[in-house]
Amino acid sequence: MAKDLLNRYVWLVDTIRRHGRITRRELNDCWRRSRFSDGDTTLPRRTFYNYRQAIEDLFDINIICDQSTFEYYIADEDAHNESVTEWLLNAAATNDVLSSSRDISQKIFLEDVPSAREHLATAINALKSSSPLRFDYHPYTRSTPTPAIVIEPYFLKIFRQRWYLTGRVVAEKRIKTYALDRISSLVILPEHFTPDPSFDPEAYSRDSFGIIFSLGEVKNIVIRTDTRQAKYFRALPLHHSQQEMIHDEFSDFHYRLRITDDFVAEILSYGPRVTVMEPPELRAIIRDRLSNSLANYS
Repeated sequence: MAKDLLNRYVWLVDTIRRHGRITRRELNDCWRRSRFSDGDTTLPRRTFYNYRQAIEDLFDINIICDQSTFEYYIADEDAHNESVTEWLLNAAATNDVLSSSRDISQKIFLEDVPSAREHLATAINALKSSSPLRFDYHPYTRSTPTPAIVIEPYFLKIFRQRWYLTGRVVAEKRIKTYALDRISSLVILPEHFTPDPSFDPEAYSRDSFGIIFSLGEVKNIVIRTDTRQAKYFRALPLHHSQQEMIHDEFSDFHYRLRITDDFVAEILSYGPRVTVMEPPELRAIIRDRLSNSLANYS
């Protein structure tokens, strides 16, 4: 029943969003045609009220009634909250579709996100309560773990199917990022901390490609692609700052980014399909990496 309720919440939000503004009569028509109605011609008023309250609690989405027209609509959200809401709704909708497709599960292949299954809920609870976390960390660069790290969590980010936690390491008094799937013995400590009011997670991560949040200078980056690769970049931009200049035989994509190892690795993954045009230091880095790779085959 809980799963079915979640699917009903997703249906209601999706229906109102698609219409923009919708009356109760129009909503009842949509309800009657949905798979949730069980033959009922209307969505009961009490049920509708309960769904609205649950949606606000779960997704932080407010369904507002315009008293002048008696139309319902979704309250405006800032860009970041809207992206989080979209992610939650997409995840819920995907779960609904996959749950009803178990008879063909051998024909559906998914990417595993082990960190979400084991530690994500604990990290989110710590963020909600402003409580420090303590854990052991097993980086790939060391044979033994770093024990008993205490961190004041600031934000979570998912990147390449892995969850990362960023926060202030108490002992070092500096901000660091940790992969949840390299954490063990994770516990929430009983005390609470006061988040730094000057720290803005959006600003801190805005000019980074992935999860390497360096304090280096932000660069104007230009990447040239052929017309075919340009279609992929249009459909799935590398970064929110992406701007395209279209030419007859190629496209130039412009970004405002810090040059980090994960961004360099991303560029290298496209091989000859892309060429860094600017800045010179990024061209030099790419050239050196390619030369070193070629040397492995000499």
